[in-house]
Amino acid sequence: MTPPHEIAMPPQPVSGRTSNRSRRRHCRGSETSRAARKARSSGANITLYVGDITYLPVGGGKFCYLATVIDLFSRRLTGWAIADHMRAELVVDALAAAERTRGSLAGAIMHTDHGSQYSSRAFADACRRAGVRQSMGAVGSSADNAAAESWKATMKRETLQGRKSWSSEHEARLELFRWLHRYNTVRRHSRLGHRSPITHEHAPDRTSTTLAQAA
Repeated sequence: MTPPHEIAMPPQPVSGRTSNRSRRRHCRGSETSRAARKARSSGANITLYVGDITYLPVGGGKFCYLATVIDLFSRRLTGWAIADHMRAELVVDALAAAERTRGSLAGAIMHTDHGSQYSSRAFADACRRAGVRQSMGAVGSSADNAAAESWKATMKRETLQGRKSWSSEHEARLELFRWLHRYNTVRRHSRLGHRSPITHEHAPDRTSTTLAQAA
């Protein structure tokens, strides 16, 4: 559900051509979810990310789109991409950015909704190359989209500050770049012991990134 302070979303354009065969092959979220629940119950050390897309109103009734990849343990924004479209390349670019940040995503689980971008062949191929397992079903409280929805609401509240839109795409990109950098390096989180995501990841008392701890 869209939070009351978020901008109403425009109709979602068609993106990422996907055949019926590839959609059946790539949308088996329940199978990945069962594997994740099993790993969680066994205490396996599995990194869990959540991916999402949000709309950025830039004036004149136009929109840009921000795709994000968030580490559910540290809440660090590990990858993001902005574009004037919602094609599958947008989420592929965000995943690639996360891979550059981490060096490797091999063995991680990426939880997303069932949007056409995430169920596309292009994103499935990108996940396979990165060694990432896709999840589109219920993996428990740690893997639903609540964290992504909360992050989007916070980002828009703190960047728009009551405005309905940015004046231009250029302004939106500049303000978001500044905020995203501050979010990872400075902004404190109560659930992280009042530390920023990057500070939390490097804290001597941090524990390993597991499904159980992300919950």
